[in-house]
Amino acid sequence: MTAVNNEQIIPVTTRSVRRRALNRTGRQRVIHTVSYLLAIGLSAVLVFPLFWMVSTSFKTMSEANAPKPVWIPAAPQLDAYAQIWANPDWLLYISNTVFVTIVAVGGTLISVTAVAYAFGRLQWPGRNFIFYLMLGTLMLPVQTTLVPQYVLFNWMGWIDTFNPITIPGFFAGGAAMIFLLRQFLMSIPRELDEAALIDGANQWQIFWYIILPLMKPAMVTVGLFILVGTWNSLQFPLIYLQSKGLHTLPIAILNLINPQATTQPWPLIMATSLIAVLPLIVIFMFAQRYFTESIVLTGSKG
Repeated sequence: MTAVNNEQIIPVTTRSVRRRALNRTGRQRVIHTVSYLLAIGLSAVLVFPLFWMVSTSFKTMSEANAPKPVWIPAAPQLDAYAQIWANPDWLLYISNTVFVTIVAVGGTLISVTAVAYAFGRLQWPGRNFIFYLMLGTLMLPVQTTLVPQYVLFNWMGWIDTFNPITIPGFFAGGAAMIFLLRQFLMSIPRELDEAALIDGANQWQIFWYIILPLMKPAMVTVGLFILVGTWNSLQFPLIYLQSKGLHTLPIAILNLINPQATTQPWPLIMATSLIAVLPLIVIFMFAQRYFTESIVLTGSKG
């Protein structure tokens, strides 16, 4: 190596350092400004459907069906909400939706957590093969299993009951949810299991006292996915819940649309849709911290 003379070293003055710092600060400000503007624009696009829903729910029929869009009603009306309050059927639809969602979320969450623990923490013959076979079911469209499921549930006498919507969740229905929980389990150090085994704990105690508390963020995330999917589900309730007394909110909202009419009761449709959406928004606001934590930790190890 050849030595570098002091005369060959270009002195860096205080002015040049300050200029570089100012240029760097200016670029960062521009990047931050552009990022904020993009975030605000995307937020406005995402929030617009909610704004339109709220605005339309307070419009009159003429404003809601006007040829040109009416962004804000001239005189906000509460007729749509009064109709919902006066009709006892809507309370029944809400109760049916809440019941189906609670049972489906609870059953599915318990079963997929147990299956994910078996795939992510236990060693048993054929584990990887069965896991990849389970992931292969994700490539099957849901529509391909509709007819076999309907035949099976009809043979079991479950048509026009809540059973086809709630009971399958108790048998670990949902390969994507199992995969998400399994990936989260892979990020938990196995030294915890080994230390517990040395202390004399069995697999059930390890799962209940050690792993399950650490899985809270992932379980909240999976529960949110199942909750939103069940609460907003239209296809399966529309197929299996034939009696009006068993209808859920999505079916009730769909029945408000009259394909033969030239105008639709959009204020009533939007008011019921807003009532259906608000619980999900409130639940997500309280569970957002766990949701973010789960996504970060799940992606930390494959």
